Amino acid sequence: MKKALLLLFATLFYIADLYPQATFNTGTMEVSVNQYGRIRFYDTEGIIHLQRASILVGTSPTTVFDYQNDAEEYEPTVLVGNPASSDFEIYGAYDNSYSGAPPNVIVRLNAFGWNNGMYTIVRFRVQNNETGAVDASIGLDIIPELNEEYGYDTVTYIAGEEIIRFHRGTHMNMGMKLLGASLSSLYSFEWYDGYEVDSDYWTWMHNGSLQNQYISTTIDGPVTITAQEAVALNPGQMFDVYYAMALGLNEDAMVTNIAAAEEKYNDIFVGIDENEYVKYPGKNFPNPFNKTTTISYWLKNAEFVQVKVFDACGRGIATLVNGIQQAGLNEVLFDAGGLSGGLYYYTITSGNQISTHKMVIKK
Repeated sequence: MKKALLLLFATLFYIADLYPQATFNTGTMEVSVNQYGRIRFYDTEGIIHLQRASILVGTSPTTVFDYQNDAEEYEPTVLVGNPASSDFEIYGAYDNSYSGAPPNVIVRLNAFGWNNGMYTIVRFRVQNNETGAVDASIGLDIIPELNEEYGYDTVTYIAGEEIIRFHRGTHMNMGMKLLGASLSSLYSFEWYDGYEVDSDYWTWMHNGSLQNQYISTTIDGPVTITAQEAVALNPGQMFDVYYAMALGLNEDAMVTNIAAAEEKYNDIFVGIDENEYVKYPGKNFPNPFNKTTTISYWLKNAEFVQVKVFDACGRGIATLVNGIQQAGLNEVLFDAGGLSGGLYYYTITSGNQISTHKMVIKK
């Protein structure tokens, strides 16, 4: 069904977006994410500049999770009310149930935005949903559409800044940067119908070098594939990947906006100190939620922790944590798939402290 809709979508020349989506506008840039995890950018005039950025997760030369062939809605893509870490936030989760083909992964996406910022930070939380351990190669599939035009773009890797720059003449510049890690592969090629093949994705993700520059020579334009070093994930284990993405009227403006996004990343997602205990007393997100929520809490020291879930009558539902946890920010996933909708509580006990919090399951 999704493929048929994609064909119709192309036939209508993007007159209407056929997929439900969540959108925020920072005042200088609009970011939208659809129900299958496609990220798209517009400027304040509503002109599109990024046709699609979407996650890739490869576990073997013939098993790569991608947007076109595999992604299906796992949890709805929504605009988050009162986000904790930014002025705007979109959340959605996607799995491989569209194809049922391996790898069996769940990808939880958060897109963060700030007032008047011409940039966003996108976090992809990749969970291994297989029964065995995997080595996951994670990257992006990127299709630019600068000034709502395809073709003849140049993709340049700015090595000193580790930024991927998309540009064409005097049109808007777009940039992307992997945060907290380095790219292991960067490869661009000319778009062609049906390029989304697992074995080809794997080859591009394991190109083994960072292509300095690619110049598109046709009206089809480039596709750019990124990857970082593979990470070992045990069953149920999650791994976070962050990208800064920005627009700019020229190269300097785009680089400045990427730098602003990276500063936010360092301050909010990396530069957490003991004072952050006040900000993470035990929040869960999303809340309300349908299937899963992540409970986050900060520990000043390594200590014994219990995290328990109760129904509205005080009956115990689940023990999520019962052991020593490391100092710093800790997170635990709660799967409410077998529970009915309504109000629930969870307690976090650490040392001599206990805190109780509400959460709502929507069915």
